[in-house]
Amino acid sequence: MTNKIINLQLFALNVNVTTANSSGNHLTPEMKTYYDMQLLEDCKPYLVHGQFAQKRNIPKGNSKTINWRKFSSLGKATTALTEGVTPDGQNLDVTQIDATVAQYGGYVTVSDLLELTAVDPIINETSKLIANQAGVTLDTIVRNALVGGTVVQYATPCTSTNPEVASRSSLSSDYRVKVVDILRAVRTLKRKNVPTINGYYIAIVHPDVSFDLMRDPEFVEWHKYCSPDELYEGEIGKIGKCRFVESTEAKIWKDSTCPSTTVSEQTVYTPVYATLVLGADAYGDTEVAGGGLEMIVKQKGSAGTADPLDQRSTIGWKATKVAKILSQERMVRLESCASFGNTAEAN
Repeated sequence: MTNKIINLQLFALNVNVTTANSSGNHLTPEMKTYYDMQLLEDCKPYLVHGQFAQKRNIPKGNSKTINWRKFSSLGKATTALTEGVTPDGQNLDVTQIDATVAQYGGYVTVSDLLELTAVDPIINETSKLIANQAGVTLDTIVRNALVGGTVVQYATPCTSTNPEVASRSSLSSDYRVKVVDILRAVRTLKRKNVPTINGYYIAIVHPDVSFDLMRDPEFVEWHKYCSPDELYEGEIGKIGKCRFVESTEAKIWKDSTCPSTTVSEQTVYTPVYATLVLGADAYGDTEVAGGGLEMIVKQKGSAGTADPLDQRSTIGWKATKVAKILSQERMVRLESCASFGNTAEAN
C-alpha cells in the first residue's frame, strides 16, 4: 500500500488566522472586511428579488424605522397662461412610507477534530453554505413582501374551451403563462404610465414557468440583445419590452387557496406560480452592502471558559432587512400553473 503524505495546512487555508489581542482572539479589521465582502459576493446569485428596488441604507445609531417617500404625479396643466400674469404654483403630494427593520441570521459550529480530519476544506465549504443560506433568506424576505401586491392577473387558458378565471383556486394545468399574458401585464403598467427600469419592465419568473415561455418564437435569448456585463442577476431573455430574470425562489403556493382534486380520498393541490412584472420604484428594500449583512467568525479559544479546551469555532452571518411595496400600481402579480409543475412544492 502506498503511503500518502497529507499536508494538514491545506485544510487551514480559510481558517481565520489573526493577531492575538489581550482581550482574546478576534479578526483584524482587514480580515473582517474580507469576509464580509466574500459573503456579499457569494450571496449575489440568490439576491434576485431585491435588485430592482429603491434602496435605503441601514440606519446606524438611529431608530429601527426606515422611510421612503412616494411622490404623486402632477396633473395636466391645460389652462392657458395669461400674458404677464404669473399662475399659481402647484403643491407636491408626498407620502411617507415607513418600515421597521428586523435581524436575521444563522451559524454553524465546527469542531477542532472536524477541521483536522475532514477531507474537504471545511471552513471554506461552510462559508459557501452560510452565504447560500443568507442569500436565499434575504431574497425570500423581499419576495414575500412583493407577492402581497393587490394588482393581480391570472393566466389565460391555453384552449378556447376553458373560460378566463378570476381567482387562484379556479386555475388548472391548462392555465399556463403565454406571451399574451406577459403583454397584458405590460399593458396594465403602460396604461398607468408606470416608468420602466432602463427602458424595460422586469418579470421575475420561476424556471417551471419560463420553460413554457422560452418555447415561444417571440422569446428572445439574452445574448441576442445585450452583453454579459449588461445582464441582471438571473436574466434569461425578453419578450417585447419585458426582460425576464429567473429564480427558483419565485413564489409557489400549494395550499387550500389553490385548485384541488381528490385522489384516494386525499386532497391534492395543484401548485400555482407567481410571476412578478415590475416597473421602476415599485418597492423599497434595505441596502445590504451598507452594513446590513456581515459574516461573524468566532475562532477556537475566543469563548474563554465556555470552551476550555479550544474545541469549537463558529461561522455565521447576520443581517438587518426589510422590504416594502411603495406603489401598488407599479407592479402586477401574474398567477398561473405550469406544464411540469405538478410535483413542485410550496416555498
